[in-house]
Amino acid sequence: QVQLVESGGGLVQPGGSLRLSCAVSGRAFSNYRIGWFRQAPGKEREFVALITRNGGIRDYTDSVQGRFTISIDTARNTMSLQMNSLKPEDTAVYYCALKRSLSDSFNPEYWGQGTQVTVSS
Repeated sequence: QVQLVESGGGLVQPGGSLRLSCAVSGRAFSNYRIGWFRQAPGKEREFVALITRNGGIRDYTDSVQGRFTISIDTARNTMSLQMNSLKPEDTAVYYCALKRSLSDSFNPEYWGQGTQVTVSS
C-alpha cells in the first residue's frame, strides 16, 4: 500500500506564503511522478504541479508559474510545494497525488486526504 500525507495548509493573507509537504510511505517505487491538484468549492479538481522522482522534470499550471516551486527530497520520500505571492483564487483543498510512470497523462493512482489552503484578508 501507498500512503500520501499532506501537511502545511492554513490561512494566509494575499501576498503571503505557505509551504505544503507530502510524505510518501508504504512502498518504494523506482520511478514515479508526484505532485499536486487542488479543488475549490464548486469547481473541478485542477492540476497544479508535478515533479519526477529524481527531480529531473517539473511542470506547473500557468496560473501558478513563477509563484509556486515544487521540489522533492528523494532520500526522505518527501515532496514539497513552496507557494509564494498567494492570491485569493489559490484558495482550495490541495491534494498530493502520485502516478507510477514517467510518461502518459498524469492521472494519479494514489491520493492524499488533502490540506486546506485559504488565502483571505
